[in-house]
Amino acid sequence: MYRRISVVVILVAAMLTGGPSVAGVTEITVYKSATCGCCKKWVEHLRANGFTVKARDVADMTPYKNQYGITPALASCHTAVVDGYAIEGHVPAADIKRLLKERPAVRGLAVPGMPSGSPGMEQGHVEAYDVLSYDKAGKAAVYARH
Repeated sequence: MYRRISVVVILVAAMLTGGPSVAGVTEITVYKSATCGCCKKWVEHLRANGFTVKARDVADMTPYKNQYGITPALASCHTAVVDGYAIEGHVPAADIKRLLKERPAVRGLAVPGMPSGSPGMEQGHVEAYDVLSYDKAGKAAVYARH
């Protein structure tokens, strides 16, 4: 009986703290401009791939980019935070899920710029792009190629 109570307490605590829920849904907070159409499409992409999204419209992205160590070379139009990791730009949901499963020692993932064909930027033309991981020193490495 105490074991069941402990399991219930752990599950409730995980849900209240924004951790994975019973169904395995992960919450991600997205900081974006209220007028950015591709940001809205990226949020839709995340939701379609099982994320619970808290979209926060902000007037200035600079404080969020600075807080999460996003250099101008890594920057895009929106910044997100999920389970301690920063996600910059049009990172595919599958790469975020891989990050959360593998838990590498990085600060986050980024898709610099706004490559055509990336999630939220589907406009017919598709260009190759890299998803970069970056550490606290700002050093980037290729995490995935699309």
